[in-house]
Amino acid sequence: MSFMRCRVSTLLLVVAISTVAFADGSHDRTHVASNINVGPDEQVSEATCFGCSIRVRGQVSGDVTTFGGSIVIEGQGQVGGDATTFGGDVRLDKEVKVHGDVTVFGGRIRRDSAATIGGDVTNMGGPGWIVLIFVIPLFFFGLFVALIVWLVRLLLRPAKPATA
Repeated sequence: MSFMRCRVSTLLLVVAISTVAFADGSHDRTHVASNINVGPDEQVSEATCFGCSIRVRGQVSGDVTTFGGSIVIEGQGQVGGDATTFGGDVRLDKEVKVHGDVTVFGGRIRRDSAATIGGDVTNMGGPGWIVLIFVIPLFFFGLFVALIVWLVRLLLRPAKPATA
């Protein structure tokens, strides 16, 4: 049991360290399960969120990315790069600007007609894409694990004694 706790603690430590290591500076924001808010007077380099959402009212000079969360750009919000979400929605209010692409996998795009997008808009919305991207690979991974467990049990099964 303590071996499992040690492995989980090590994994959490690696995730925390890698989050800090990949941040270019204090202007990057990378959060896990904690929403990111960029205020009207703030400027951020990159914003990345795992299991949470991002609200931009200020400026993000790079990309805005969420995994399992939504992106809301409102007020005078600007994104210098791309806005991408996996398993969430994107909402673009009046007068916001996204200089790059807007991409949504498994969600919806709600865009005001006054919002400006400099690149392409890609929407692979609906739950079907979530199934395709996440659930099907997990299903095959589960089958692979079941096969390994079956093979190990088969190899470790005690031999039956021969009858005369």
